[in-house]
Amino acid sequence: MSVSIGEAKLTFRRYADNDDRTEAWDKYIFQAGWSHKCPTYVHRTPPCQGSCPSGEDIRGWLGIVRGIEKPVDKNMAWQEYAFRRSTDANPFPAIMGRVCPAPCQSGCNRNEVEDFVGINSVEQYIGDYALANNYRFAPAATETGKKVAIIGGGPAGLAAAYQLRRKGHACTVFDDHAELGGMMRYGIPGYRTPRDALDGEIKRITDMGVEVRCNVRVGKDITVAQLEQDYDAILWALGCKAGRGLPLAGWANTPNCVSGVAFLEAFNQGKLQLVSGRVIVVGGGDTSIDVASVARRLGHIKTMNPNDRPENVILGHTAHDVASSAIREGAAVTLTSLFPVKNMTAAEHEVNDAMREGIDIQGSVMPIEVLKDENGRATGLRMAQCEMVNGIPEKIDGTEYTIKGDLIVSAIGQLGDFEGIEGFNNGRGFINADKNFQVKDKPGHFAAGDIIRPHLLTTAIGHASIAVEGIDAYLKAADLPKRPKVDVHHFNLLEKLRETGHEPEAYSQGETRGTFSSKFAIHNYENRSFAEIIPADRLFLGHFGYTPRHVREDVPVSAEEVLGHFQERMRGLSTQQAQAEAKRCMSCGLCFECDNCVIFCPQDAVYRVKKADATTGRYVATDYSKCIGCHICSDVCPTGYIDMAMGD
Repeated sequence: MSVSIGEAKLTFRRYADNDDRTEAWDKYIFQAGWSHKCPTYVHRTPPCQGSCPSGEDIRGWLGIVRGIEKPVDKNMAWQEYAFRRSTDANPFPAIMGRVCPAPCQSGCNRNEVEDFVGINSVEQYIGDYALANNYRFAPAATETGKKVAIIGGGPAGLAAAYQLRRKGHACTVFDDHAELGGMMRYGIPGYRTPRDALDGEIKRITDMGVEVRCNVRVGKDITVAQLEQDYDAILWALGCKAGRGLPLAGWANTPNCVSGVAFLEAFNQGKLQLVSGRVIVVGGGDTSIDVASVARRLGHIKTMNPNDRPENVILGHTAHDVASSAIREGAAVTLTSLFPVKNMTAAEHEVNDAMREGIDIQGSVMPIEVLKDENGRATGLRMAQCEMVNGIPEKIDGTEYTIKGDLIVSAIGQLGDFEGIEGFNNGRGFINADKNFQVKDKPGHFAAGDIIRPHLLTTAIGHASIAVEGIDAYLKAADLPKRPKVDVHHFNLLEKLRETGHEPEAYSQGETRGTFSSKFAIHNYENRSFAEIIPADRLFLGHFGYTPRHVREDVPVSAEEVLGHFQERMRGLSTQQAQAEAKRCMSCGLCFECDNCVIFCPQDAVYRVKKADATTGRYVATDYSKCIGCHICSDVCPTGYIDMAMGD
């Protein structure tokens, strides 16, 4: 986790106070050619990308935003070039830049200097700029003639449609809702995923030639057998729309005990416009925060017709009248978590916003009983303090207490809805799939997203990319290669050389020694990005001065202002701010052209590649006839791109 401003590091320190241990000097001091090692340029994956569930080339598009890598087409704006690079992996930059909890930022090596790079804020800038300038996607130039059915129009299904069309495969998205979007539309409130941005990013995908069939439920309106007959492959991207109830006696069939996903869907469909006076949300993750925040915004009215109780709306029996919400008052909302508040899985800033909005968040507590009245309606929860033992909550005796509530919402997890397609249920509410996301024992069937394992939206998008590679191989009757250890969308130097007109010559020789003057190989370059993530201790962090993060403006909403407040809270970065924030990226594992190695080489052995031959990842090289193996270039390389090798 990043440090607060008050605790911010002001500069990098290699040694801590009282760190006076010494090691053998020959580990650090090298004389002339005695080391028998010379520099080689090793490309590794940065931890931001290794932590990104959709595997975006984050370092790559940050490099474009900061101006290091420029588009070959002089008429292309750098914003469009960054958009094209970003959406290689993720076609929803405007949405993910807003709602992704950004595990990439937790893994960012810049945390070891002062603070992480604001990756998702720059991503939002890219996405918003692309929408404002109507950037489009194009399908592959050649159609394969193959057709794929995609069941589910959420992030996994839509990302799969995007990747399939890029490969020239036709696809049809089936969804049982009136509109596409899945959890992005029906599981997250619109003040977090603005509907104009969501609609724009979805339309960009469907405009690629994706057929859409909404209000169609597979297993009811169309059979699996019919899909198997009409399509060459099927991708199950159902999502998990069935919420888990609390594992307490008395929860089931209690009318005012509902799931978080059902609550949010009713709200996002416009049906739920009021809640009860006292709402209890049990969870601790992002969904529970959304439920609690929506409940605070909706409020309640003192006198409510029993038919208009929120549970009746959530269960689909009725819908609220917009006029009645005009006289609403604030609702008292309590959110409980098994974990301490600081350890809740929800994003930290979302937790802080919720508390500022007047939500009572109680950590390290567990529900032990649903309290009911004589009519069978819940009146509250009996709670107790708890501690986690081997991942299981244990009640602390003598700490029991009661929270009164008129509506109780369980946001503790989700399951798939397999009505009509029971044969795909693995018995635990999910679909079993292998590493290539093929469904076990069902040739031609693949799965992606929450229906495999509920997680982040960006995780579902990452699943889709891998599943599409599996589908593509299946349609071509090709063997699937083994997935790499670091399974992300890697920067590819060979592709970059081709893009810039520097493709190496074809190799036509026999055995050879050395590649210094050869045109068929990239001299002293090695790609380990598929196997290694570069840690902070491989970088020269002393190169980077203290530079505070450029933070998006967060419009605070107080407890007094929250009722009826459905405007977006976060304002995006300006162009200047986005570029300045991108410049904080340390380009871990790839040269960012700082010239340190050239400047500090005492033998002038390290040199810049001729401008006509240079490109990203190919900026410097070494003349081994001059190199004495002193290791200085490696020591002063900020990005950890230089290894001393070629020897022992």
